[in-house]
Amino acid sequence: MTSLQSPTARRSGPGRSGPASDADLRRQLATTRPLVPTASIGGVIAAGAPLLVCMAVAVVGWFLTDAGGQGAPSGALRVGAHGWLMAHGSTVVVEGTRLTAMPLGLTVLCAWVVWRVGHRVGESVSGHGPDADRIADGARDLTVPYAAGLFTVAYAVVGVLTASLAATASSSPIPTRVVLWSVLLGIGVGGPAIAFGSGRAAIWLPVVPPTVRDVVLVARRILTRWALVCLVALIAAFVLDFSTAANVVSQLHADAGAVLLMTVLTLLLLPNALLFSSAYLLGPGFTVGTGTTVSTTVVVLGPLPMFPLLAALPHQGTQPGWTDWLMLTPVLLAALVAGGIQRDRPVLAWDRAAIRGCAGGITAGVVLALVSAFAGGAVGPGRMQDVGPYTFDVLLHAITSFGVGGVTGALLVCWWQRDADGRVRTVLRAVRARLPRRS
Repeated sequence: MTSLQSPTARRSGPGRSGPASDADLRRQLATTRPLVPTASIGGVIAAGAPLLVCMAVAVVGWFLTDAGGQGAPSGALRVGAHGWLMAHGSTVVVEGTRLTAMPLGLTVLCAWVVWRVGHRVGESVSGHGPDADRIADGARDLTVPYAAGLFTVAYAVVGVLTASLAATASSSPIPTRVVLWSVLLGIGVGGPAIAFGSGRAAIWLPVVPPTVRDVVLVARRILTRWALVCLVALIAAFVLDFSTAANVVSQLHADAGAVLLMTVLTLLLLPNALLFSSAYLLGPGFTVGTGTTVSTTVVVLGPLPMFPLLAALPHQGTQPGWTDWLMLTPVLLAALVAGGIQRDRPVLAWDRAAIRGCAGGITAGVVLALVSAFAGGAVGPGRMQDVGPYTFDVLLHAITSFGVGGVTGALLVCWWQRDADGRVRTVLRAVRARLPRRS
């Protein structure tokens, strides 16, 4: 993270009280680049880089499928642009069917690029505005808001231009949704990246109450570890029925190029699949078409598209009794996370420990439900226009499971830490001593 320039470094220079070294001059030039063009160009690069990658992949896919025998490169470029637009919430009409599902893997990639470029923009404009001492004293500093605003506007302009140039009478993308998602990425991801890159976040974060920081830490760890659990469950389900996926590929008569394209598409849809897996483990489940449901209790399926990733779906019918116990997974995970944070950052007050664990779990549940709302949508004609997790039920189950687990784990560890005289430890040692030992 780039630190703000000190008053001494700012005073040094030609015509000032002391000579400036070459390192100081280089640092000053690198951190005081013009704010308006730097932030604007950063927004264009953050939007344009993934867009160019999408169009390049589309052209490569066009050559791999039919060696350029059908269509034209301009059509492939337009397909890549539409993929980028769909990652920003735009719906696209394909053969008369409007597709509304977002490839969240591509959205995550765009967000990562926004973060990296925004961090670099923050480093380049960190020398603007008051120095660290004046900011700490309460001086007004609008460097980050100005840079984030220009960054977001430039990003949104690229989105509008892409939607206008890639639009056809049949595809009809929606620019307003692209602008909305551009603002969300620019402000929600690019803004914090600029704050961290410019060093402002290091000054602002200590002002945030410790309780709020701990709640955010609990929520973040719950979500990251829950994503790993969902990934393990998805991989296990896919491996157990890998023969079905192989059979789908064989029936499609896919060559190496088509298999490569399906692999790329699967990776782009991996976050969507993780959110489907999350809904399944939480209990509510999801739907893969009108009139279908997939949950730990019962699975009702209909005709499905020939896509290898769908091999991870459980078999139709009443599920085994042990699958209902999977709903304990989020409770146990939240308890372990909250207990670990209580161990590392002990808070001996019962109410503070309970609030940290419970509020962190509820926050994680709300965030998970919000993200799950974008995991589904229309993916094809007819019954395939209703695909996705049951968002409201996911919200109820997530805040309950994570909240109960968080408060339970935090209170248990807090109770252990408050046992100053070691009575509980003494009892446990006595019980352990009476247990039979292995020979």
